[in-house]
Amino acid sequence: MHRSKALSLAAAIAAGALLSLAPVAAQAQGAGNWPDKPVRLVLPYPPGGNVDGAARIISDQLQAQFKQPFLVDNKPGAGGLIAGEFVAKAAPDGYTFFMTANGPLLFSPTIFKRDAYDWRRDFVPVSSVSFTPLVLQVNPSTPYKTIGELIEAGKKPGNKLTMASPGAGTQNHLVSEYLQRDSGAHWVTVHYKGNAPATTDLLGGQVDFNFDQISVAQPFIQQGRTRPLAVTSPQRLPQLPDVPTLQESGFKDFSTETFTGLMAPKGTPDAIVQKLSQALQKILADKTVQERFNVLGSQARAMTPAEFTQFLDKEDKRWIPIIKQANITAQ
Repeated sequence: MHRSKALSLAAAIAAGALLSLAPVAAQAQGAGNWPDKPVRLVLPYPPGGNVDGAARIISDQLQAQFKQPFLVDNKPGAGGLIAGEFVAKAAPDGYTFFMTANGPLLFSPTIFKRDAYDWRRDFVPVSSVSFTPLVLQVNPSTPYKTIGELIEAGKKPGNKLTMASPGAGTQNHLVSEYLQRDSGAHWVTVHYKGNAPATTDLLGGQVDFNFDQISVAQPFIQQGRTRPLAVTSPQRLPQLPDVPTLQESGFKDFSTETFTGLMAPKGTPDAIVQKLSQALQKILADKTVQERFNVLGSQARAMTPAEFTQFLDKEDKRWIPIIKQANITAQ
């Protein structure tokens, strides 16, 4: 081969090798310098509410720690699929994360019968952020003083019990389905387009009871506009010390909470995932931050990526069969 051609070929091979290494080098550099520009936290809900409140607490703290903006980007719609799919398709460079909850992350693809994403396939768990228990509450005009009385009424043939749901496949709805399956009771589930109209009809006596997050239910309980019968947390709540848990009420091992957590697109460098997870563990252990979550009726609690993965796997195996068995669908 002619010497000049050989040199040209060698140069081309060397250039190709450098180009193939460029993404790896860039990724390694990004992990070391991250973040060096604004980071986006994409939410599946509009402003206000449990997930949005949690996101705004941690975004302030992350911005203070990393000296870069952490922007809350609300992308509601389709049970969270719009936000989830957006993040699943985002560049895995550590600058777009999914700030989500039970329904949008675990349930919506099944309920909407759309393979928009799968949490195992398309995301990397970073950390849990907060946990909010639910309250089973009735309208005070009903005769039920205990959950036992409510369940007995639900076991009577032809009963006319009604339960208000903020939407098919929400945690509020699934707890109701779980309780019916475990107790043998039955009632009519009335679905609403969101929590506000469901709560309005509960307060007005158009429906008998609902399951709601303590953060939403507590003011109405304090005003005597609803009567709490049980809470879904593992232990009694300090806000409602006289209200028994479902476990105390005879439903062994039954507890559930609405969680919020942070997910990264699959392929995000592990160094970034670990760095963000460790930052959240430090932030969520801070007493001042914990108090801000307490005001929302939530408990701040971080998990490592491995712990959060294990938790999500358990939740998935627990609730997806219930969704399928009850034929819960948004179609």
